[in-house]
Amino acid sequence: MKQLSTFARVKESGSMIPNVNLTAIAFAVSAALVGPAYAADADLDTLLVEESELASDANPYSEPGADYKAKKMSDSKYTRDIAETPKTITVLTKDSIEESGKTDLESILSAQPGITLGTGEGGNSFGDRYIIRGYEARSDVYTDGLREPGLISRETFALEQVEISKGPSSTFGGRGTTGGAVNSVTKKASYDEDFATVGATIGTENKQRFTLDANKVLSDELAVRFNALSSQADTDRVDEAVDQEGFLISGIYEPTPDVTISADYYYFRANDKKDPGHAYDSDTDTFYKYDYVGQDGLDFQDSEADIATVKVEAYLTDDLRIENKTRFGETKNDYIVSIYSATRDNNIRNFTGWQENEYVGNQTNFIFDAEWFGKKHSIVTGVEYANEKTAIGSYTVDTTNTFSIDPYNAENDLWEGTVTRSDSTKHVDLNTLSAYFMDTVTLSQDWEVHGGIRYDYFEYDADYFARNATEATEVDFEDGFFNGHLGVVFSPWEHGNIYATWSTSSNINGGEADAVSSCGYGGICVDSDGNYANAEPEQSTNLELGTKWNIMDHKLLLTGALFQVTKDDVIEGGSDSYATGGSLNTGKNQVYGVEFGLSGNLTDKVSIQAGVAIMKSEVLESYDPDNIGLPKANFAERSANIQAKYQFTPAFAFGAVATYSSGMIGGQPDAGTDSDNKTPSYTVYDLFATYQVNKNFDLQANVQNIADKEYYTALYRSGGIVYLGAGRSASVTAKYKF
Repeated sequence: MKQLSTFARVKESGSMIPNVNLTAIAFAVSAALVGPAYAADADLDTLLVEESELASDANPYSEPGADYKAKKMSDSKYTRDIAETPKTITVLTKDSIEESGKTDLESILSAQPGITLGTGEGGNSFGDRYIIRGYEARSDVYTDGLREPGLISRETFALEQVEISKGPSSTFGGRGTTGGAVNSVTKKASYDEDFATVGATIGTENKQRFTLDANKVLSDELAVRFNALSSQADTDRVDEAVDQEGFLISGIYEPTPDVTISADYYYFRANDKKDPGHAYDSDTDTFYKYDYVGQDGLDFQDSEADIATVKVEAYLTDDLRIENKTRFGETKNDYIVSIYSATRDNNIRNFTGWQENEYVGNQTNFIFDAEWFGKKHSIVTGVEYANEKTAIGSYTVDTTNTFSIDPYNAENDLWEGTVTRSDSTKHVDLNTLSAYFMDTVTLSQDWEVHGGIRYDYFEYDADYFARNATEATEVDFEDGFFNGHLGVVFSPWEHGNIYATWSTSSNINGGEADAVSSCGYGGICVDSDGNYANAEPEQSTNLELGTKWNIMDHKLLLTGALFQVTKDDVIEGGSDSYATGGSLNTGKNQVYGVEFGLSGNLTDKVSIQAGVAIMKSEVLESYDPDNIGLPKANFAERSANIQAKYQFTPAFAFGAVATYSSGMIGGQPDAGTDSDNKTPSYTVYDLFATYQVNKNFDLQANVQNIADKEYYTALYRSGGIVYLGAGRSASVTAKYKF
């Protein structure tokens, strides 16, 4: 039978990795950096390429010798390499992420073409909120192929790569996934060798970030890996804006050559402060550039995550393997954010809230190759169960002297008295049972067909207190739907193909579980007669025609695609206060455009990760005739990102990042919006350089937003607030590998 592990085993282990904790990382880094200044590097030119291709901590999913190019997806439901999969997929590898200098998932994804940010609202928590191709994706976030509910801050210290699939994808990911999905791939234990890499970053605005990545081979059958983070930083407007720590511990055990058991536990704590930016008066199209008004002892955003995952893989025959993943997770997000708003009489308002999420998920896949009717089939079939529980509450803030605030004076004392955390006022319990079947059929040397079908069955149970209500409203219903995908790949050329694909997705009433009763943000919607269970699932369909080219000895991937996403049966709001006068399933909208991508090595010395998206959006049907023809909110019609690196010498490289976005209009998701009020377009440039001192020690320098460009990344739904992009900053990172 086949050996399941892709790692080469070793018989002898290296030196033991010392025990560490988060507070000791800084001392470990300092000690590690003393010796390299005296290390000889006579053979540096010859070993650098070997080291980059053979390093045991290299990304196992990337193309060897092309650090910016991912060869395959981590999810086993994708049976072909990215270049052969009929779908727009953007993968950010570990190297491209690290060299960009961005360390949180929000800033990384917001720079990608076709992805914009949404603002924190009263209806949903402040946290990572992504919009892909114009459609809400805050619940379409996965880690290692399993959904990760909860709107929290996410760091990258333990990530191998970030996979962004575009277009409706319910056969792969379940409900939602209208514009696409984001899957974070974590670092795994390796049998290759013992190593420990310590890193230290210092920078402007008191930035201090320390990381540890240590792997230990305990035997031929057992290995463990430990990643840890400690990070603190100010911003140009906020003191103590970032205070985070976390770790990921993972292990792998192979009792036989055909059975692999892996497990990991992720711990993360953040005590941050959110800077919402500037005030915006939509009536006069005026931006008020006030100082940060959040207060010490009042404003905060705390995120917590405790997530445990167990995965079992076994080869039952040479051509059949089973894969089972189980996850237990808890996340928390608490916040108080003080904002100067141009739409409020007293100018200062407080957003407050807390959210707790519990998640249990189990996914079983059977993956096998077969030959039926003379054709080769790569089949994935499986079942999945998930239970998501969410509880939501708020804080009461005594701000008795709010009316006297001068927003241009950062020394204001905004509050007096106490801050009180309420009991939970909203709950949701969402159970899902799914079954799916996918097949990739090789018809001939030039033709392949990809297809799949999935059924999801839901039980939705929620209760909440409506505004000014004394009794809770209870919501309880069941629903289910089918989705599918079908794609054809034509490959008459040695290095390229063209493809056409169709895919669908669905979402139930209340499918954005974190919103509970906030209908305008994907929570449960109730029509004027009190009905909710008779709402039809929202349906989305994607049509895509594209081409992919694996060139430069497979070191460079060039992609291009025309696409059209149509969303039917849109629930526009019912009696919800966000959209009075609407009723269930009255809307229809569409996003269409073209997207290009480039990743890998342009030459032996030039690496690139680039993408461009040009899109249009339009409301096709609505309960309000005035909405028809309007564009969607939180939508950038043009966006681009280019990251390029030039390997000047074997030891020294430098590069730049350019990010462009056209202006965006604020408003409700899935609603038409007034095009007169929008954020300005912007282009932001970053620089970076790396220097390999010797085979164990390297340095990296980053300058973000070198021109100190003032720009806005999102606009609040009713105006009033615009999110301010990060100002100029600089940092230096040193890493030493034992």
